[in-house]
Amino acid sequence: MNEFYQKDIISIRDYSREQLEKIFASTDKILQQDPADRREICKGKTLGYLFYEPSTRTRLSFESAVASVGGNSLGISDITSSSHQKGESLADTVRIMSIYSDILVLRHALDGSSRFAAEISDKPVINAGSGTEEHPTQAIQDLFTIKKEKKKIDGLKIGIVGDLKYGRTVYSLLYGLGNYDVDVRLISPESLRIRSDSVYEIKKKLDFTESTNIEEDLDELDVLYVTRIQKERFPDEEEYLKVKGSYVVGQDLLKKMKDDSIILHPLPRIDEISPDVDKTKNAKYFEQAEYGKYTRAALLGLILNENGF
Repeated sequence: MNEFYQKDIISIRDYSREQLEKIFASTDKILQQDPADRREICKGKTLGYLFYEPSTRTRLSFESAVASVGGNSLGISDITSSSHQKGESLADTVRIMSIYSDILVLRHALDGSSRFAAEISDKPVINAGSGTEEHPTQAIQDLFTIKKEKKKIDGLKIGIVGDLKYGRTVYSLLYGLGNYDVDVRLISPESLRIRSDSVYEIKKKLDFTESTNIEEDLDELDVLYVTRIQKERFPDEEEYLKVKGSYVVGQDLLKKMKDDSIILHPLPRIDEISPDVDKTKNAKYFEQAEYGKYTRAALLGLILNENGF
């Protein structure tokens, strides 16, 4: 029985460790498959995407993912060229898109937008970023990257640095890490600490410590997950300017890290990782982006095939 068939992906909190491991196993299967066999997985299926916010990696990785498993895609990548400009509601746009496609991917600035879309649509909905809430498929690819690069997740010391208040990738990752035995350090300016309304939920499954100093315990970390300061989510630009450039990971910090530690980033990068880090063996953020294509291909295959693949 395929428990993922026709299911929405709204929050990573809906997934157990066992379910995450099944997704990882399916991703490994896709990575090992002959491309011709892989293209049979979603042959004839259509992915519809609605991006009310800008996106490069997420949208293109979904398009690339569905193409790699034999499907096709259509959608709105620039909301200014859609009927949204004429005043069409999100509900109506979702209804129309669900007529034209077998599965929907939505990114929207409003919290709760993906859950709302899932209630409206009669096709499965994947949350590709809902306001400041979550980005579950990003967390799935992040966890898969950690497992592939470190050969395990349990027992690792993981530092998460940057914008922990507005960064939705951070919340999904923390919820996902709650399924594993890990030591998590959260590093951010005081004003960008993890939101207090989320602390209780996260602490049910995950212990973490908080700090403003990136160098504290840096030499113990197995994984350093870096996020950008999200200018577009600050209500006041003055507040953004106060914390802009708070942390920059360069060769000086890299020298203080464990030799086999890895550096991840959901991207886009602004100035928080120096380009001279890119060619080091520790930098795994471009591999992380590539893994995103395959984890999403696996998810599409699981959701669109009653018996899996």
